Amino acid sequence: MVVSASTRFASLAGGELPARIAALDWQRLSDDLGSLGYALIPSLLGPEQCSELAHLYAVKDLFRSRVVMSRHGFGRGEYQYFNYPLPDLIASLRTDIYPHLAPIANRWHELMGIDVRFPASHAEFLARCHEAGQLRPTPLLLQYEADDYNCLHQDLYGEHVFPLQVAVLLSQPGRDFTGGEFVLTEQRPRMQSRAEVVPLEQGDAVVFAVHHRPVQGTRGIYRVNMRHGVSRLRGGRRHTLGVIFHDAT
Repeated sequence: MVVSASTRFASLAGGELPARIAALDWQRLSDDLGSLGYALIPSLLGPEQCSELAHLYAVKDLFRSRVVMSRHGFGRGEYQYFNYPLPDLIASLRTDIYPHLAPIANRWHELMGIDVRFPASHAEFLARCHEAGQLRPTPLLLQYEADDYNCLHQDLYGEHVFPLQVAVLLSQPGRDFTGGEFVLTEQRPRMQSRAEVVPLEQGDAVVFAVHHRPVQGTRGIYRVNMRHGVSRLRGGRRHTLGVIFHDAT
């Protein structure tokens, strides 16, 4: 019998998390996403929650698959996709953050002239994914060691893509690892790409564009292509939680 992560790790029950998420300054986060393509949420998770999430990496029965990046040209390091049912805290992150991001996603699609709109609840959106055959959960844990890195990429996985996702740094820079910065690039039409390094501490979350985002130009709104990755670790070990809102085929 598989024992739930909440039973093994007490801090992962996520009881206070919905209230913490609801209390965030979502107008500021929306403004930052609009101007920068990402928004920082300091200390979304506590040190104990981060440590216990990182320890889940060794609990093999929680995951549906493991990817060694070097085998696929993705970089160096590895990650594992969680299986359903998700640990309570991770399910809460997905369920409770989504309703705040859906209006932003709908506004972005309207500005970019994309017809797709997103329902108010994550359960409704997952039902849409599942009807299209996107049945596999996408939240994941990533693990990097010295000289590991993650190439610039996009997490798409199928026809139905929610345009925003969240990453939470579970390790403490300077103590657990050095290097390993979270990096975003923005590919602008007929212009050189712009890079952004997002400074994160343990427990910080970054919300960012999955694929593309609208930008106000001198001649109106245009669409920029976004990618994200992690620079080379110089030492130690780094764990990250990735929260993707669409499921995979």
